[in-house]
Amino acid sequence: MQFGVFTVGDVTPDPTTGRTPTEGERIQAMVAIARKTEEVGLDVFATGEHHNPPFVPSSPTTMLGFVAAQTERLVLSTSTTLITTNDPVKIAEDFAMLQHLAGGRVDLMMGRGNQGPVYPWFGQDIRQGIPLAVENYHLLHRLWREDVVDWEGRFRTPLQGFTSTPRPLDGVPPFVWHGSIRSPEIAEQAAFYGDGFFHNHIFWPPEHTKRMVELYRRRFEHYGHGSADQAIVGLGGQVFMRRNSQDAVAEFRPYFDDAPVYGGGPSLERFMAETPLTVGSPQQVIDRTLGFREYVGDYQRQLFLIDHAGLPLKTVLEQLDLLGEEVVPVLRKEFAARRPAHVPAAPTHASLLRAQQDAAQQETAQHSTAQQNTEGSTV
Repeated sequence: MQFGVFTVGDVTPDPTTGRTPTEGERIQAMVAIARKTEEVGLDVFATGEHHNPPFVPSSPTTMLGFVAAQTERLVLSTSTTLITTNDPVKIAEDFAMLQHLAGGRVDLMMGRGNQGPVYPWFGQDIRQGIPLAVENYHLLHRLWREDVVDWEGRFRTPLQGFTSTPRPLDGVPPFVWHGSIRSPEIAEQAAFYGDGFFHNHIFWPPEHTKRMVELYRRRFEHYGHGSADQAIVGLGGQVFMRRNSQDAVAEFRPYFDDAPVYGGGPSLERFMAETPLTVGSPQQVIDRTLGFREYVGDYQRQLFLIDHAGLPLKTVLEQLDLLGEEVVPVLRKEFAARRPAHVPAAPTHASLLRAQQDAAQQETAQHSTAQQNTEGSTV
């Protein structure tokens, strides 16, 4: 199972000091978080994509390329890549380039985004969000798998004899997660292609997450990609830890109360009771995270949001130390012990390449056997 962190890259005032970091400081902090993620032994760093204040990560591949040059084994991902307002040709080329630069340590999460004004900025209509997501991903999927593409759709100009460059590293496209909080159409899309399904798992109660994941699993099996429990699932979640749970709650409360996505709503205590937000001791984070398996089944990737709402970099790095030293080692051991042998691990470039090579060898063997049978029947 993979563990990591994701960031939305918000530039938010620290409610305890009133200071707002500059955009440059926030960008450098995200890079420092990525480096620390690898240092403490986690597997994945993922950045969001936003094109409006108060967020800074408007060019995820630029940031991930920079991080790739400063890390050795960290998987670089997004959370999310906007499949609705980005041209699928540009996505295909940008992420294939990043694949080559990072030696295959790349995957990405597709999403529609939750910022309505972004659509017209990129010449699109938010009312077409689902059709855009479906059509654009269909084209992207082909661009990575076909050397020459002829294509015509509703939302962009046709392609004739088009080749996306560079081609995916080793002929293996980046693995794709489809991220959604509430859209069953996206769970269906992930299942149709046999891709991963990532549920944000921050704002909604467990019952909702369970329904979305179960839908994806049923449809994954329906499309013949494997049994429902072999579907590839990822979860998000926000945590804040101190060794004493009361200290964690007291320190995090002002950040929660003033957070752009939390402030003005339910109390911190109610939010923790009704959603997966976990504020407390490392053991409480361990227990809560292990509990996710009870309603989503065995899953492959767990990402934590730890830098939201104006938390200073020093505090975020302390959170990473706690994750790396006290939380994730226990989670790795416990999840591994509970996972049945037939449930796959999270896909990586290496595992996808092996699968491709095995399939090619099997096809060659079958062709050779068929040829021998044909020759034998003519003797």
